[in-house]
Amino acid sequence: MHPALALALAYVSGSLPFAWIAGQVKGVDLRKQGSGNLGATNVFRVLGWKIGLAVFLADALKGALPVLLLPPRIASARDPVVWALLVAVAAIAGHVRPLFLGFRKGGKGVATAAGVFFALAPVPMAVCFALFVAIVLASGYVSLGSLVSAALLPIILLATLGATSPLFLVSAAIATFVFWTHRANIGRLRRGEEHRFGKRGIRGAP
Repeated sequence: MHPALALALAYVSGSLPFAWIAGQVKGVDLRKQGSGNLGATNVFRVLGWKIGLAVFLADALKGALPVLLLPPRIASARDPVVWALLVAVAAIAGHVRPLFLGFRKGGKGVATAAGVFFALAPVPMAVCFALFVAIVLASGYVSLGSLVSAALLPIILLATLGATSPLFLVSAAIATFVFWTHRANIGRLRRGEEHRFGKRGIRGAP
């Protein structure tokens, strides 16, 4: 397989808009409901936990499967880890700017990135996911759990693999990107206005 084809397939996989599809099935445009974001969190908020969980798993798989299946098939891949990371970035980019929605805003990339790192670094990612769940259950803030776990993963990879590891470098870049996509959430967290499951912020922000 040509590398360009592998990257294109990963981008197409990431572009599958499962949140949008779930909303259409229920007769809801999630871009106009809740936070307006096409991610699993907004699906949880608007359509309920069962559909939200299904969308989260689907979004994670569309990141994990390209990473697991495509790099071994790339004909010129001398370093499969590097190609796996490039495929991962392509899948996450597809989730954020999905082809099938005209490259308009998709999700924030957290679930797809989680799937990617469950495939590439399952033990560190499992630790981060456990922390994510604990924070969400304790605080009700999904954004806070996403931010803390995104920050923790590169720290673990730095400690275990070193600063020159491509996996650490990409995880740090993705963590930075997650913080950038959550900049509005960070502002609401600081003001005490962020949405909490089962409870709204001071001003009832979405």
